[in-house]
Amino acid sequence: MGNAVAVNEESFAKEVLESTVPVLVDFWAAWCGPCRAIAPILEQLAAEHAGRLKVVKVDVDESGETSIRYGVMNIPTLLLFKGGKVVERWVGVQPKSVLLSRIQPHL
Repeated sequence: MGNAVAVNEESFAKEVLESTVPVLVDFWAAWCGPCRAIAPILEQLAAEHAGRLKVVKVDVDESGETSIRYGVMNIPTLLLFKGGKVVERWVGVQPKSVLLSRIQPHL
């Protein structure tokens, strides 16, 4: 992981809910092929929008309570938080252009 930050049950509130910039949360697992496929796109977004967008990764196997709290049933699930609230939600691998088109209005 380069630009994306790993968060867990303990750090979720501080890193995501209390963030002053929008946060793209990737709910993933190491055994999930599609999760590995989207990871480079998320790293690019984190690098390209540093300071304006935070990208974090939540391992569903290690942070089950957080996954349940946000209704994550399939992975990868991406949630965009702004001001501590979910403003966008995607399930499955998405092209970078689709992600950008839905993230841009919140930056």
